[in-house]
Amino acid sequence: MLLCTVRDCRQELLRDGKRLVCAQGHSFDLSRHGYVNLLQPQDRRSRNPGDRVEAVAARRRLHDRGLSQPLLDGISSMMPLAKGSALLDVGCGEGFYTANLATRFETRAWGVDLSTSAIQAAAKRYPECEWLIANADRFLPYATGAFGAVLSITARLHPEEFRRVLRDDGRLLVAVPAPDDLIELRGAGKDRVGRVVEMLEPLFITEDRRCIRTTADLDAEAVRDVQISIYRPMQAEDPRPMRLTFSLDAVLLRPR
Repeated sequence: MLLCTVRDCRQELLRDGKRLVCAQGHSFDLSRHGYVNLLQPQDRRSRNPGDRVEAVAARRRLHDRGLSQPLLDGISSMMPLAKGSALLDVGCGEGFYTANLATRFETRAWGVDLSTSAIQAAAKRYPECEWLIANADRFLPYATGAFGAVLSITARLHPEEFRRVLRDDGRLLVAVPAPDDLIELRGAGKDRVGRVVEMLEPLFITEDRRCIRTTADLDAEAVRDVQISIYRPMQAEDPRPMRLTFSLDAVLLRPR
C-alpha cells in the first residue's frame, strides 16, 4: 500500500525485515514503535516541521479530559464506515480521532502527519494503527484507491490526492474550525466551510454538512493547554477558569 517518496520514484514499498524497500533500492527504516518516516529533505520547511512536542502533549491532555468526545461522536455519526474497511486520517496529529474511529467501526486505520512528535505519540498510544511521517500537502504515499474513507480534521487539504487514494465508492469527511470555535479566546472566526466545499466540488459531491459543537467548563490548567495547543501567545496574566466553545463545521463528500 505504501509508495516511495524519493523524488519521481513512487514505486511500491515492500517490507524487508525492519525496513521498507522499493524496486529502485530506496529504503526506509521502521522505528522501534512501528512507524516509518518517509519525509524527504525537500518536504521540510524547518528542522522540526509540524506540531511541537508541547502542543502534542497539551492536546493529548485535553483528549484525556474527555473534551473531544462530543466532537468524536459527531464525526462518527456522519461517517459510513463498513467493518473491515480502510480509513486514512490525513493530518492525524497524535491519533485520537484515527484510533477511536478504528475501534468504533472495527476497521483498519492509517494516520499520516508532518510532525515527528505527533506520530511518535500516536504510535506509542495506539500501536494497533499504522502511522507515517510524510508531507501530505505534496503527495499521499499510498496506492491509488487504497481507502474506503479519508478523514481530514482541521488539516490542510489536497483534493487531487484525496480523490486518488479514495475508492470510487468511498467517502471523504473534512472538518474545519467553525466561526465560534474557541470564540472566548480568539474572537469570532471566519466561515471556512464554504471555501472548503468550493475547493472540493470539482472532484466530490457533498452528501452531508453539519456543525458539531460542544462547550466545557475548564479550570485554568486546561485553558492553558488549549492556548498551547492552538499556539496562542501566552498572556501576561495566568489563564483563568472559563467556559469554552469547541465547534467544527464538518462535510461528508463522495467522489464524482
